[in-house]
Amino acid sequence: MSDQQIDSSKRTWIIASSCAGAVGTGFAAVPFVASFQPSERARAAGAAVEADISGLKPGEKMTVEWRGKPVWIVRRTEAQLAELPKLDKALADPNSKRTNFAETPEYARNEWRSIKKEYLVVVGICSHLGCSPSDKFVPGPQPSLPNDWEGGFLCPCHGSTFDMAGRVFKDKPAPDNLEVPPYMFLSDTRLIIGEDKKA
Repeated sequence: MSDQQIDSSKRTWIIASSCAGAVGTGFAAVPFVASFQPSERARAAGAAVEADISGLKPGEKMTVEWRGKPVWIVRRTEAQLAELPKLDKALADPNSKRTNFAETPEYARNEWRSIKKEYLVVVGICSHLGCSPSDKFVPGPQPSLPNDWEGGFLCPCHGSTFDMAGRVFKDKPAPDNLEVPPYMFLSDTRLIIGEDKKA
């Protein structure tokens, strides 16, 4: 066997060993690098999200996603706000004292269930079986709604109705009002959902 053949076989062996070592190092590094990424639990917990409400007109709603759930931001009209105190006797929990679903933050335990009365911020999931209610902002008789309807939300699954503050009406399947998530205003046109204390 010539020296040239030996050198050639050594070179092939060295290249093959180096490639195997590189592949092995890559496989070993993947779990290590992956450990720096957020866990599924951390991702599910979700970070706070910001919402720009500068374009939201009275009577309109926008939706943002927080923790995989829809969060509704509704800019209520003066007429919608004026109706809220008139509905108390028809509501199951007008003062948001129940805690079957989620405790209402202190700053939302008021007539309009919000920090600024004009803006409603609620999780758009019914407290009954997790369906998403539909907007029924227009007052008056409509299918599946009472003749004296003043506007709010209707859960199509089992007929639970909520007013324009997300409060559930009496004798409905939903055991609680719509959840108010933690949130705070960063300015007049921006709010953050998922945090309610300034750092």
